[in-house]
Amino acid sequence: MVDEKVSEERNVEAVEQCETAEDEIGEDLPRKPFVRGSDPRVATCRGKLQNRRSKLNQEINKELRLRAGAENLFKATTNKKLKETVALELSFVNSNLQLLKEQLAELNSSVELYQSDSTNAVMPMIPLGLKETKEIDFREPFKDFILEHYSEDANKYEDAIADFMDTRQAMRTPLRDSTGIGLLFRYYNQLYYVERRFFPPDRSLGIYFEWFDSLTGVPSCQRTVAFEKACVLFNMGAIYTQIGAKQDRSTAKGLDSAVDNFLRAAGTFRYIHENFTNAPSMDLGPEILEMLVQLMLAQARECLLEKLQLQSEENRSIDICLDLAQEAAELAECYAHVHELISHDSVHDYAPYSWISLTQVKREFYTSLAHCHVASGVLHKDAGKMSSTTKDTLQFLHVQNDSTQLDIRNPKDANERRLLGRAHLREALVLQEECQRQHRMCRELKGKHALAAVLRQSHKKALQGYTSTDTEDDFSDMLDPPKVQPATKFQLSLTPPDFAQFRVNDLFRGLGPIAIFSAKRHWSAPRLVQLHRGRTIDGFGFSVRGDAPVIVAIVEPGSLAEFGGVKEGDFIVSIGDKDVKWASHEELVSLIKNAGDSLSLKLVTPMDRNYLKTTKSNQSKGSVSTHSSSSGVSSGMSSPSGSMAQHNHNNSKRLMHWNPFKRNHSASREGKDFFENVILR
Repeated sequence: MVDEKVSEERNVEAVEQCETAEDEIGEDLPRKPFVRGSDPRVATCRGKLQNRRSKLNQEINKELRLRAGAENLFKATTNKKLKETVALELSFVNSNLQLLKEQLAELNSSVELYQSDSTNAVMPMIPLGLKETKEIDFREPFKDFILEHYSEDANKYEDAIADFMDTRQAMRTPLRDSTGIGLLFRYYNQLYYVERRFFPPDRSLGIYFEWFDSLTGVPSCQRTVAFEKACVLFNMGAIYTQIGAKQDRSTAKGLDSAVDNFLRAAGTFRYIHENFTNAPSMDLGPEILEMLVQLMLAQARECLLEKLQLQSEENRSIDICLDLAQEAAELAECYAHVHELISHDSVHDYAPYSWISLTQVKREFYTSLAHCHVASGVLHKDAGKMSSTTKDTLQFLHVQNDSTQLDIRNPKDANERRLLGRAHLREALVLQEECQRQHRMCRELKGKHALAAVLRQSHKKALQGYTSTDTEDDFSDMLDPPKVQPATKFQLSLTPPDFAQFRVNDLFRGLGPIAIFSAKRHWSAPRLVQLHRGRTIDGFGFSVRGDAPVIVAIVEPGSLAEFGGVKEGDFIVSIGDKDVKWASHEELVSLIKNAGDSLSLKLVTPMDRNYLKTTKSNQSKGSVSTHSSSSGVSSGMSSPSGSMAQHNHNNSKRLMHWNPFKRNHSASREGKDFFENVILR
């Protein structure tokens, strides 16, 4: 069961207007009311890909059910011939499952569909596919709970339930842009209210949230809203990865946007990792989430390196070459760390093989790029005029170890610079050839034409640099150069989900303030109390305190309110036909005063907490005092048929043994003046 550790920040700002997406998702679903951020009717390449993922998930689910039934039959039967038949059927089912999972892995490897439409050859990024879920009908469970728990007419909330269901249906097919992100945020924030309104901690409504694993297609089903929240957050992070991957990385603006989206994706996955535990699906497990965080950070750093290279293309000094070398070495270390995480036993069996191969390729590629940049700096035309700072940097980035064969960290003359530069270029060539070998070894990567183009161009550039330098037949450049020391000037910080940016209204606000009227709170059935006072009676004999809802604070002994059954601590939920659960103190007092001599109240009595004592204890600690007014309302024991208290001169003989209206008139008048003048002024 997924557990949610902390509560989120609530919503304070509205969603900003965003441009319409160029690429949308399509799915063959029945037409639903339009919800901003979703359009299931548009079928683009990415939409069709997600539709194929959905169908594969259904087929995997079917095969898993068949396998479970066959395994149970195999264990239960004692017939030898039947066991052989079932064993044969199991082998077919397992074979089908393996084929379906391989097809799903191919879909997860289809990174080119999410890349930019730019014609420039760029290193592909790794985006994530969305988790799929099934449609849920909330109507009957919610309506039954409203009638049973809140004692209200459930038909009044049919539109609210329909709006919530429409939002969830739209959330299944979000656009790949900021409006799609906004839709997921709005649904996630709406879950805050729905969870507290309809999901008590001590019982189940029979609602199950079923989601398919993004990596394996295996379904997981739970009753907790926390699982639904975690899956929605995962899809947020997945869309961020797709938005980041499709940016035009040939421009500085596109690179900035890509960095921002990859950092948002990393922050979202880290938020899931830190705030949700005991996930039933592998893609929500801590090991895979940590791998995804580090993968997104590496891709963000990759975009920063590309931006640095883009800005220094025209005028690349020695210092810039050395900075690029250290940044490339740092990026290679990041991908080495990602490859270590993705090769872990708990991740390796579930991550697509193409991801594992691509991280290997990138590790070797950026190590090669680091050697190329060092060679560019060492062989620069102004290398003989290096400043002392540049020489210190050059000495710092050359790491000496036992495997270093060419012991030159800071060349003293042109010959040493030539030897060191050619050694770095030769090492770059060796690594580039290793990249191409790994690219050829992976069946999924062989079809990635953009990746092949990048590797060919880099290899050609390194080869031209190596062959263009003068050489002597001493074979000194065949010695391995020192390793390039990783270093970076960029400090990346994760961007967690900003829930406060997207305002939502509680669809079920009519049920009352959620702090009081929620699924985990309990109160008595609403009861009707009718109070009728005579001309000689000044008030109804009770005072109220607080706002939304207003609480009966004091019931005067022997008063009309006490006789009618009003009790201290009762919530006033309606006056006459007007619902007052959200009424302020002043509004409710005004309604009571305007009621005249006849007052009709609907009251509920909290059963699991005394809110009046809590208020009093807060006041004794010096907290801000709540409002209180003398009005004459009363609370009593639960009475389904209601109760009525009235003043009748004909009943005076019958009530002589206990007359609730026999009071010291001056004292009661003085007390009433005190409440109105001191507290209501």
